[in-house]
Amino acid sequence: MTKEPLVLAAIDLAHAARSAPILRQALVMAETRNARLAVVSVLPDLQMGLLGPWLREGATQEVIESAGAKLHEAVADALGAEAAAGVQHILRQGTAYQEILTLAEERQPQLIVMGAHRPELRDYLIGPNAARVVRHARCSVMVLRE
Repeated sequence: MTKEPLVLAAIDLAHAARSAPILRQALVMAETRNARLAVVSVLPDLQMGLLGPWLREGATQEVIESAGAKLHEAVADALGAEAAAGVQHILRQGTAYQEILTLAEERQPQLIVMGAHRPELRDYLIGPNAARVVRHARCSVMVLRE
């Protein structure tokens, strides 16, 4: 049984407004490959952070639900409601590059599409997360500059 072709777009919800070009390019690449589009965003692991022990019960779930809504909104804003309806939305918690690579191992996309870096790293050619994904992914990776 062969897996359904997949293009994986990775976006940072902390900079959701800047994700539209990544999402639009990923959709084009998915359409040209006759593939499904999945969009992933990785949240920091709140339980492992400094505030983890002091978070009230249920706070992590509230953050995840809010991030899920923000992910759906970012995809719909960038692609339109009709195109967004066919997109799979994935939230992960942990270190961005590790979670993207783990998801790529699990789902085996034909292509990963992601941004070069966060806005505050604009002096770098490529940020640390994108560099690690490019180096270790077993599929092609398209890194978009702004």
